[in-house]
Formats: sequence, structure tokens, C-alpha cells
Amino acid sequence: MPLFDYRCTACQADFELLVRSSTVPTCPQCGSTALERQLSRLAPAGTSASIVAGARRAAAREGHFSNYSKSERAKLPK
Repeated sequence: MPLFDYRCTACQADFELLVRSSTVPTCPQCGSTALERQLSRLAPAGTSASIVAGARRAAAREGHFSNYSKSERAKLPK
């Protein structure tokens, strides 16, 4: 399912949605189907490492296993 950015022409809300090919996207604020698909914003160069590090810190705080290395995850019970 692709992730698309939309702008509602009825209420001017900007949002992103995961859209299946069989569904019609609707605005989460007003329910309108009059939407314009927008160009997705690209991540600025050089910040992806900091984004990954921040996500791993958040995962560690929340108790998820994504902050573990592959060798550490291999030792976890399945």
C-alpha cells in the first residue's frame, strides 16, 4: 500500500494516507473525497542517520527490539 500526501480542497487540510487501490481516500477532518494528491517531501540529505538514531532511542524507551543489533536479536527467545 503506497503512502500518499493529500490536500483537501474542501477544508484545506494537509495529510498523508496509506491507500489501497480499491479504496477512495477521504479527508480525516471533514470526510470529503475532493482531494489533490501532493508531491511528497524528500528527506534532507545527511539527516537520515540522525533520524534512525532518534527512532532507535525512542524504541529503546518504549521497550521495542529495534534498538538491538542483529546479533543481540538472534539471542532473543522466539
